[in-house]
Amino acid sequence: MEPSVLMSERRQLTNLAYRMLGSLSDAEDVVQETYARWYGQSEAQQDEIENPAAWLTRVAGRICLDILGSARVRRERYVGEWLPEPLPERAEWAAPADPADPADRVTLDESVNLAFLVVLESMTPAERVAFILHDVFRYPFPEVADIVGRTPAACRQLASSARRRIGDARTPTTPPAQRADLVRDFQTAWAAKDISALIGLLDPEAVAIADGGGIVTAKLEPIEGAEQIARGLLEITAQLPGLTVLARTVNGQPGLVIQENGVTTTVMAFEFAGDRITRVFAVRNPEKLRPWA
Repeated sequence: MEPSVLMSERRQLTNLAYRMLGSLSDAEDVVQETYARWYGQSEAQQDEIENPAAWLTRVAGRICLDILGSARVRRERYVGEWLPEPLPERAEWAAPADPADPADRVTLDESVNLAFLVVLESMTPAERVAFILHDVFRYPFPEVADIVGRTPAACRQLASSARRRIGDARTPTTPPAQRADLVRDFQTAWAAKDISALIGLLDPEAVAIADGGGIVTAKLEPIEGAEQIARGLLEITAQLPGLTVLARTVNGQPGLVIQENGVTTTVMAFEFAGDRITRVFAVRNPEKLRPWA
């Protein structure tokens, strides 16, 4: 296979790995390791591979499966709540995008919605890999089985189980325009310190989750209830009066970016149900904010 054709698979592999792992940095490591294994073979070994693209996908999928298994142990040691790594919409930024940036290789659609990625975290590694390969990327179950190391029938069961988890977490659909309006109203109410308006935009049983990774200040436990979340937001602005809150696209959905002295310190994403916000995700771990720098 020509090197240019081989490298063109990088975008597909990055998309797969990010959805499987919820981490852009880990996804890029997977892609690098996949190509290292390809180029670690002799030319004769490479020539024996009938479908290099399928080989790359198989290797990347197996690496992701291994990482997901070890990630569960790492998450147990993680300080506070763990959230996926948020991605920006590059077109919104004034500076030209770096063509080498892996963030530019991730297609932003519903399958990278931060709330969706959080649900994926509840799955077993095999469920997650089988579901993403089959339901998101439409790989047939015999190919999924080759990656996961199970029979096609077992992989069908894994994907079905994953679908049930997503169904259990599904909320009433909120149209895209309404999502944008809710976030805009949330931003306005927060800026105006209007606690009643904030409470009105949040579902009474809304939950806010912050991820500081033990590196920066963040609530270690989720905040539950609309009033508690609203009061917490107003406490933040009272403590840090110089904050700038900007409307931005986060993982393809309306979100907010908080800056202190021009530096992005928090990226907020939301989950919606009907005309209310049900989840607030605040990613503060600076290691997860590098694409926003």
